[in-house]
Amino acid sequence: MNLKEIISDRIWTYPLSEIHYGDRCIINTINPHSYCEAKKDEVFSDALRNCDVLLPDGSGIVLAAKVLNGKRIKKIAGADLHQFLLKNANRKSQKVFYLGSEVSTLRLIQKRINNEFPNIEVESFSPPYKEKFSDQETATMLSEIKKFQPDILFVGMTAPKQEKWVFMNQAKIKVHTIASIGAVFDFYAGTVKRSGPIWIKLGLEWLPRLVKDPIRLWRRNFISNPLFLLDLIKAKIL
Repeated sequence: MNLKEIISDRIWTYPLSEIHYGDRCIINTINPHSYCEAKKDEVFSDALRNCDVLLPDGSGIVLAAKVLNGKRIKKIAGADLHQFLLKNANRKSQKVFYLGSEVSTLRLIQKRINNEFPNIEVESFSPPYKEKFSDQETATMLSEIKKFQPDILFVGMTAPKQEKWVFMNQAKIKVHTIASIGAVFDFYAGTVKRSGPIWIKLGLEWLPRLVKDPIRLWRRNFISNPLFLLDLIKAKIL
């Protein structure tokens, strides 16, 4: 994965309202950690490079756009996309499907949507918690989606599994808008608290999460972030 190419040619730099939600729109997000992971994973790299919209979900991506292109862009988190799509879906009385996470989390999501967006019809499915799905498990997931026929599919199985699963099965998913949003399932359900507005505004949304969950998040902050900055320096110089 080439950083200059990703920043210059693939990153979405417009408001969410300008995305063309046509017959098929696959939306992913990228941050310094997912960029570093994609360099080691060809399928993940292909999934990010070939989706319809790649959102800059990370202050490092915003910085790279400024350094490489002299362009100020706004960070767009998966949570921002989720809220935007739910408001649209409620206005249009659409159907929304959540794939991923635990049954208890999905129930909390459905309960909140019923309260906040009464015009949305919502369904969900919790796949097995494992690194790789069998053909039968994937077939079951696709069947559940097809049976409900949603307008929007939210996938929350953590990166890079979620992006790779969508990429490898996109021909079989007959849904207009597909968004891989990972931790947003937990944020919206309230099982994990998103960082406050002040941290988001400062570009430090990652800091409170690191303090709360250092074992899981230390690698992305102390390994991936420095590696990303090193690539950024190389891309600027070369």
